[in-house]
Amino acid sequence: MLIDLADIVGGYLHDVFVTQLDWWVLLGFVAQILFTMRFVVQWVASERAGRSVIPFAFWTFSLGGGTLLLIYALYRRDPVFIAGQALSTFIYIRNLQFALRERRAQKGL
Repeated sequence: MLIDLADIVGGYLHDVFVTQLDWWVLLGFVAQILFTMRFVVQWVASERAGRSVIPFAFWTFSLGGGTLLLIYALYRRDPVFIAGQALSTFIYIRNLQFALRERRAQKGL
């Protein structure tokens, strides 16, 4: 029974991570790594500040990873993923505009 389960799981994992591996999957992994990095930079910045902060790099990684994930979702024709990433990408662009405006204002002081 456990051997059969191991064979089924092993076959599934082989199919998902080896058989289906192509350039689009690699793009999806790169996109996911960029998207994950946004949380890493936010966490590190918050730890250094001793409070919750959202650094400029958070929005940069969000936009880069989100845009690549949107491209990947469009290729995969996944309507749920497309809807989520399309809205998120707009939000990331808007937050980058706010962050850039704030940076310009601080330089002008």
